[in-house]
Amino acid sequence: MDVKTEIIDILKDVTGLDNVGADPDEDLFADGILDSMATVEVLVTLQDKFDIEVPVSEFDRSQWSSVNKIADRVGELEN
Repeated sequence: MDVKTEIIDILKDVTGLDNVGADPDEDLFADGILDSMATVEVLVTLQDKFDIEVPVSEFDRSQWSSVNKIADRVGELEN
């Protein structure tokens, strides 16, 4: 399973929405898919799944606002 598919699965689990990820560039915050509580849950799950660290103090919403952006950040943090 590729990273984007895993991210979409995580987003579906957290949000309960089946259509998440249909557009990998959709702004998840602007479109009301992620709120602050869901964001924390997604980040914790991403950290566990991909063995990465996302310091809350360095979290910039604009860098995590779409499936493609999340995949990019995960890739950067895995290296």
